[in-house]
Amino acid sequence: MSIKREWATPLAAGAFMLSAVTGVLIFFHVDSGLNKVVHEWLSWVLLGAVALHLVANFPAFKRHLGSRRGQVLLGAFVVLLALSFVSVGKKPEPPFVAPLRALSAAPLSTVAQVARVEPQELRTRLAQAGFQPTSDEQSIADLVGPDSRKQVQAMAKVFAVPK
Repeated sequence: MSIKREWATPLAAGAFMLSAVTGVLIFFHVDSGLNKVVHEWLSWVLLGAVALHLVANFPAFKRHLGSRRGQVLLGAFVVLLALSFVSVGKKPEPPFVAPLRALSAAPLSTVAQVARVEPQELRTRLAQAGFQPTSDEQSIADLVGPDSRKQVQAMAKVFAVPK
């Protein structure tokens, strides 16, 4: 079965248009509705469409890679891809991290007030989740350690609405 250019090229062009427009909207923070979801998930269509386009146009692709210009351009993008994995400076935290960290460090009595439950109920919820609270002065960070993911999981148990 041969892949037809009549299908591969318009499919690649349409998928590129969708990915490019939603990507630009996201970059400028003017995305709305399902733009981000469409960009993330339908970019897989772009990858498949480009693969089909490549197969349908393989002789021309080989010819491009045989030229010095094609090798330099593709090589430049390989270098840019490699550089994209290099960390430069400290990555800024999302804005919700500071309040979560503060709540994790707060005494359980304070967390109980925020959760609008009695401290005993909060300790019960934590105990049912496998933690061993012994005092209202302990914090969630004391119970689970410095791992913020574990702290969030513990807080999810604390703030869960009972069934």
